[in-house]
Amino acid sequence: MILGSGCAGNTAAIYTARAGLNPLVVIGHEPGGQLSLTTEVENFPGFPDGINGPDLVANMQKQAERFGAEYIYGTVTHADLSQRPFKLTIDEEAHECRTLIIATGASARWLGLPNEQKLIGFGVSSCATCDGAFYKGRKIMVIGGGDTAMEEANFLTRFGEEVTLVHRREEFRASKIMLDRARANPKIKFLTNTVVEDIYDPGQKLVNGVKLRNTQTGKVWDQPVDGFFLAIGHIPNTKPFAGQIDLDPDGYILSKGGARTNITGVFHAGDVQDRTYRQAVTAAGAGCMAAIEAERFLEAQGH
Repeated sequence: MILGSGCAGNTAAIYTARAGLNPLVVIGHEPGGQLSLTTEVENFPGFPDGINGPDLVANMQKQAERFGAEYIYGTVTHADLSQRPFKLTIDEEAHECRTLIIATGASARWLGLPNEQKLIGFGVSSCATCDGAFYKGRKIMVIGGGDTAMEEANFLTRFGEEVTLVHRREEFRASKIMLDRARANPKIKFLTNTVVEDIYDPGQKLVNGVKLRNTQTGKVWDQPVDGFFLAIGHIPNTKPFAGQIDLDPDGYILSKGGARTNITGVFHAGDVQDRTYRQAVTAAGAGCMAAIEAERFLEAQGH
């Protein structure tokens, strides 16, 4: 069984289906994973003109289904990994499997603004590496105060005319070296003690400005911006496995080498374990690794 239908889960499905393992893929609460929130993908190998994110994952699913993979809608609400076959509850329905590939991904943290979800993929993004190149010569805003925010802001200065980093407090969580690097970059402007109250303009299906508020003075103003990047962290989708799979303090799966977890017969793939790269191509590669490990494991078991 494969949990997740992003690049990692779909690639694992392609490989396991071609190996004749009849994988069952649970689509999950975010069908297609993070790519389903992206309009244009320009950095996935093999597509010189780019490809629409949802189209890319849909093509992967078709490819897996061609080899016999079965897909079902639902999310895992409970898992008993204490013995094989593993027992999982998917939307109140019981399922069993001999091996399990967890490719449930990590969901980006959002601010919960009125127009935020409407503009994801139309100027709102949680991945500078994925979408920064679309904003050459434009005004870019980054939200956050940790190392990721500093790294994303520095990266985005390669493209943007200016990058404004907005943080709700005066102090930053970022390490001194990352903060100093951002402060030394002449293209980065800092707005501290400031929060975003809304993003414009869903009517035009593009970002053209934000509504800001100073938390100390209460001053509210609009500021023009073309690209809006969230860098406030991700939440790995591992809640059903807590207490069974070894996780780090933030909930990411701890790898035991290759694609292995601490439980024999359970493998990981993609952003559920990867807190560093989070790219479509690395997730696909991780899905391949997990599938090969699962195939070899079952072969050694005589299946």
